[in-house]
Amino acid sequence: MLYWMTREELSLSDRLRRSYYELLRDQLDQWMVEHALIRSYRNFVEADEPYPFVEKRELKPKARIPDIEYPLHQAFLVMFVEDIIPDSFKKYIRFFNENITTKSNLQTLQLPSLPDHFNRSQKYLESAVFPNVLEELLPIDYALLIQRDPASKRRNRYQLSHFHVRIDYPIAKSAEELALRLRYISKDLFERGEKYAEDLQKKFFEYYGMSSMAGGRRTAAIVAAQYLRKLSCISTVYVGSSAYRGLMRIGERHTAKMVLMTFSHEELRQIAAENGLDEQMLRKNYLVDLKEDGGVCIVYVAYSPSNAARPPEDGKLRKLRPELSWLTISCQQILPKPGVRQYPPLSVNWVYS
Repeated sequence: MLYWMTREELSLSDRLRRSYYELLRDQLDQWMVEHALIRSYRNFVEADEPYPFVEKRELKPKARIPDIEYPLHQAFLVMFVEDIIPDSFKKYIRFFNENITTKSNLQTLQLPSLPDHFNRSQKYLESAVFPNVLEELLPIDYALLIQRDPASKRRNRYQLSHFHVRIDYPIAKSAEELALRLRYISKDLFERGEKYAEDLQKKFFEYYGMSSMAGGRRTAAIVAAQYLRKLSCISTVYVGSSAYRGLMRIGERHTAKMVLMTFSHEELRQIAAENGLDEQMLRKNYLVDLKEDGGVCIVYVAYSPSNAARPPEDGKLRKLRPELSWLTISCQQILPKPGVRQYPPLSVNWVYS
């Protein structure tokens, strides 16, 4: 059973809102890739340091990622909600009057250029200068919140409503809610002992494509994603990490990772041939950088829950088997560069090759 309402269950006005949200999310995807991956890559190039490319093994479910922080890599956390987060959620998602995106509040951040030129229209996603606002605010601590403007009743408008948003929902509570839905427990997380509860918490991280040792924004991202499931609308959480060197996008259907990877010239020729694409067009529209031994591409990998991570069809209580994987790879693609509109993602079978 889905926690959100599908299009078929929505009124015509809410279907229109869903369409607009998904259109804006497509654009936000582009901005997030640009900031998390392209800007990070340029930081390393300008600093004359080798970029820490992700290896294929790190994209497999249950993979262990080296816990090394790279300061030149962009890190951020963004929540994008289809509707409005109610005030009752403020206990665990901390957004208040002092962190609303007003000019006076933003001046406390002492940003280099934003406060002097900021006006209220800039915080709307439809604004031509919104990417500049986003770029200024992404590096700050905690999270950014984008949601529907409650004042726009007849016209759906989405705004970056709050900055410095803290996520305080407990990991144990998040794991408990997921385990209840999947029928691994009947009442509470510790009903079968501490070892069982510890295994369930590890599986909670795995469900969202994270290592149980993930810290900081990554843990906040999956806890936020789980807590936002209490809403009847859809939401999307973006997290850029300087440890796994990529962008993670947690939506209503699956978790996806986007990273930079290198391909040899022979591999690029093979990818172009398999997708019926001219090599020159591949280089122009898909390569972030061309190197002597190949090129740099944006790789997209989507993960779907396995049978062990879906509610059982009979609804009966079951026992956790930690050895079973909770994720499977459902999609592998090479994405066109941000801003390229005429070329689609290219299908690849790369992670296990």
